[in-house]
Amino acid sequence: MTFPIFPQVWDLDVIYPGGSKSSAFVQELDGMERDIRALEEALQAAKGAAPAAAQLAEWTAVVQSVLSRLHQADSFVGCLLAEQMKDAAASALNDRVRTIAARFNTALTSFDEQLSAASDAEWAGFLAREAIAPVAFRLQERRDVAKEKLAPALEALAGELAVDGYHGWGEFYNTVVSRTQFHTVDKDGQAKTLSVGQMANKLSDGDRAVRAEAFTHWERVWGEQSELCAEALNRLSGFRLKLYEKRGWGSVLKEPLAINRMSEATLNAMWSAVNEGKPALVQYLDRKAKLLGLEQLDWHDVDAPIGSASRTVSYDEGAKLILDSFRNFSSDLADFSEMAFKDGWIEAEDRAGKRPGGFCTSFPISGQTRIFMTYSGTMNNISTLAHELGHAYHQHVLNDLQPFAHEYAMNVAETASTFAELILSDATMATAKDHDEKLGMLDDKLQRSVAFFMNIHARFLFETRFYDRRREGMVTVEELNALMSEAQHEAYSGALGKLHPHFWAAKLHFYATDVPFYNFPYTFGYLFSCGLYAIAQKEGPSFADRYVALLRDTGLMTVEELAQKHLGVRLDEPEFWRGAVALSTADVEAFLALTAE
Repeated sequence: MTFPIFPQVWDLDVIYPGGSKSSAFVQELDGMERDIRALEEALQAAKGAAPAAAQLAEWTAVVQSVLSRLHQADSFVGCLLAEQMKDAAASALNDRVRTIAARFNTALTSFDEQLSAASDAEWAGFLAREAIAPVAFRLQERRDVAKEKLAPALEALAGELAVDGYHGWGEFYNTVVSRTQFHTVDKDGQAKTLSVGQMANKLSDGDRAVRAEAFTHWERVWGEQSELCAEALNRLSGFRLKLYEKRGWGSVLKEPLAINRMSEATLNAMWSAVNEGKPALVQYLDRKAKLLGLEQLDWHDVDAPIGSASRTVSYDEGAKLILDSFRNFSSDLADFSEMAFKDGWIEAEDRAGKRPGGFCTSFPISGQTRIFMTYSGTMNNISTLAHELGHAYHQHVLNDLQPFAHEYAMNVAETASTFAELILSDATMATAKDHDEKLGMLDDKLQRSVAFFMNIHARFLFETRFYDRRREGMVTVEELNALMSEAQHEAYSGALGKLHPHFWAAKLHFYATDVPFYNFPYTFGYLFSCGLYAIAQKEGPSFADRYVALLRDTGLMTVEELAQKHLGVRLDEPEFWRGAVALSTADVEAFLALTAE
């Protein structure tokens, strides 16, 4: 086929025309507010009496309707702020969406109270209804969780206070990032001002001098912002700890584990297998250091490209690589991704004013998704793009299901994205033209293993220790730097020279208030997808349908149940995880053989 030139700027007008000035979007928000008020009134009127199954069904329909619309609204303002962080009108809309979400959460607290108040007989009849049975798992989950929280009035109050407290500190961090700039000089001696996203791309540049200079700027600038970042991190963690204390929750992992629908035994089994696999990755890092002419890698060298991966490719070339790779696995995945490229679902343009990082967000009412990143042509960029398309495809196969079935956890969300990355990396490596190209691709693949085994583990170690320390009072910048350096040294098994002490300030994930402990689910998703990919390699094209069936169940059961049903394995024992880790170990062996003198 004739390969088209794909747009690099997304189309948001098809969702709500007019951007942050959209009257259609304001009407959507007005409608949500009316429906939430009506729901609150209905729930309040029914308070004190055990609800009938018919009432529960009626409320559930309204809750799911608002849930989808609110998700769409949140996605819209999130996209507006990502494409232009200083859009004041979008910021105001974001505040309004946050306020609506808080009011909806208050209504949900009353809804959950009614779920808890239903008699066992009414509850059984309710769950057996044809319209309810497909989401019975989620409703039972809500009923069970409600029994472990504070009295509904107190939970409602906490939710309202969180808007200007807990979530407010998260938004404050976003403000800090939006004002952060990097003043540099390009190769022609011209002064340039780069955004956080643009500067982050320079940390993996093929030229070590560029990387080293960028890292010096990076640490210095985040050091300048560290007091503000520490204030935000301390305050939002303090809010979270106090709420946990009032609920009687002793462990800070209780909520993230519940949100990710996994047991602590599964988490421990996963980390145990990861630690067993680290010695092989240390060998890889040591060999990479030698290839780069270094005694030891510094932080900014870990993602340095080697081989032909140091070259950059155009956006259209990157898109073709992804689509060709996906088509080898599933024509449905490839066709969907091609549509996303063609129809302007992806914001990839490299320009100032954008927020850093990449994400995929869904618009359930429209049945669409949007992908955000800053594309500069590296293999890492292409992997990120494949990763986000995996997220988009996951949402795509759920479009015909009820809104409650879309509420899959972050860990299984990362499964689909990482599976897409594996398809890309193996397909491109199999078609490598020469030794240098294969080396570059293998290195890019191993960089992701290092990220999930070591970088993410460092974040997990830092965050658990930070919360332990935060119980005693405010944690200073110096202490935060020390905790981060200690976590990085341990997680990387001492393989790095210069560390990144201000990583806690630079990383957005520590400030996310929707999902606490925004770290271990990434490693879970990576390893779980490795296990899936190993099965796919054995089964061939027939696995594509089985894969979709698994994705469609991700919002309807625990991860342990999901693995047992679709794979026949136990996740709370280390065997499955060791098998997944073995794929990375094999990649290390291939890398060492390819680079042997």
